Amino acid sequence: MIQDMFDPEYYMGVYETVELSTGTRALHLGKYRDVADCTPQQEVDLHSSQTVTLERQTFYCVPVPGESLWVKEMYSNSRHTRTSPSTSYTPNRQKRSLEEEDDDVTHQDTQQAGDGREKCKRLETEQQWRCQTAETPSGSQSLDRYFPLPGEKGPACLVKVYENWDGFKVNDVLEVYGVLCVEPALSTLNEDRDPMSSLLDPADMAETLEEQRAHSPPTSLVPRIHAIVIQKLPHTNPLIPSSVSESEASKQSVSSFMSELSSVRSDLLGFLTHALLGDGLAAEYLILHLISTVYARRDVLPLGKFSLNLSGCPRSCDFTQRLYSILQQIVTASHYLPMTIDTMNGLRFVPCKDYSTNRLVSGLLQLPAHTLLLVDETVLEQGQLDTAGVRNLTALGNVITWQKVDYDFSYHQMEFPCNVNVLVTSEGRSLLPSDCQVHLKPQTCPPSLEPYMEALLSATLPAMLNKFRMYLSLLQLMDYTITEEITKIKGQRSSGPDWPRVPICRGDWTAWPCTSVCRGDGT
Repeated sequence: MIQDMFDPEYYMGVYETVELSTGTRALHLGKYRDVADCTPQQEVDLHSSQTVTLERQTFYCVPVPGESLWVKEMYSNSRHTRTSPSTSYTPNRQKRSLEEEDDDVTHQDTQQAGDGREKCKRLETEQQWRCQTAETPSGSQSLDRYFPLPGEKGPACLVKVYENWDGFKVNDVLEVYGVLCVEPALSTLNEDRDPMSSLLDPADMAETLEEQRAHSPPTSLVPRIHAIVIQKLPHTNPLIPSSVSESEASKQSVSSFMSELSSVRSDLLGFLTHALLGDGLAAEYLILHLISTVYARRDVLPLGKFSLNLSGCPRSCDFTQRLYSILQQIVTASHYLPMTIDTMNGLRFVPCKDYSTNRLVSGLLQLPAHTLLLVDETVLEQGQLDTAGVRNLTALGNVITWQKVDYDFSYHQMEFPCNVNVLVTSEGRSLLPSDCQVHLKPQTCPPSLEPYMEALLSATLPAMLNKFRMYLSLLQLMDYTITEEITKIKGQRSSGPDWPRVPICRGDWTAWPCTSVCRGDGT
């Protein structure tokens, strides 16, 4: 996921080198590399008339926040399947002389010694970078600052894009094929830079050392990927193609699944009814919530969202956490947010701009589309929210109502649209807004929830879980249109004096389209 976008970067697309001994000149391409291809016997002619300066864009990318374990395992297994070793080559062992073996041993020892020195240098560089960033005035520049969810780890990377970068934005999920660059020299360039170099390059004067460190961490920690092919993913479900219309085979596969949509929905309803302690009505609304998505925006109003407040949840038996463990098995990305006083006051919900490093520091609400955010209000205790807590509560309400997050740029706020499904569990009516409130009415009362939920998962076949996962993802991607007749009825309902005054709540206009979509009808 794109967490931040750096300023445009200028590089030598074509540069000329000069052989020091003979004066021979040669042209090289600078695309898909960070360090010039130049041997110790050559030097780059910075004043050559053949030099061509080009522009590229850099994205700071992190693993998809809250990505479910089953998604990671499926992607990992598919990669192992595709990269099987070749068996077409049969090694030909031949006898060698003793002198050749001695030469090979000497070469191997030299290579190991060189590798050891390189590894020690890399570890020393990483340690220096960690120490230097920890001593900065703005506090810790740890890479954790750029991960939206607390406690998440993973290989961040810098993706360098050479064309059509205007089509991407922050929080987009990307699939990238490119050239991997892990160049130890990059991490020492900023440290070894001559202070007088700013006189030659005005860009060096504009950048502080702190900013240079933040934008160029060691490649062993944050590798570089020079993108050859890059595309935005509409979803991260490995069970369905990235684009349901990309090939005839994928179209047929999706069409075949849509033919059994009714039976899959019935099985999913039974599965969720069991998870909600026998409440079938709550399970119906939960399905509508899980397939809802923002399909359009009219001015400031997001169309298609359906936030749900599940009230009446028991407080004493970790019901919400057990329910979350079930939902994790069928959604592609999710996060459990306990709404405690410490959480609301202590966490950063809204991303903010750090001008000392010219970096966007991430927040909990910087999430990709179709992420399930489960807010547990049953753990709320008596206490007082400080200024940060009130700001976080307001930001959470804006996500639910307007599907937007106002990023903090100190001198102003910038609105970033989002598409996050927010499910709130509470004892009574939630403090947060919602499109619909459903009071849970348990029909069964198991003595212990943990074995009850585990039995539900163990009784559900993996093939059935995969159908649930495909069902939710496909219906979120389904194109939906509102007919003129429905638009006319809605207008009459809003302004017609003779229209029957049937009680219709605000969430009904969203629930009805979701009810249509959950049965495979796009109108």
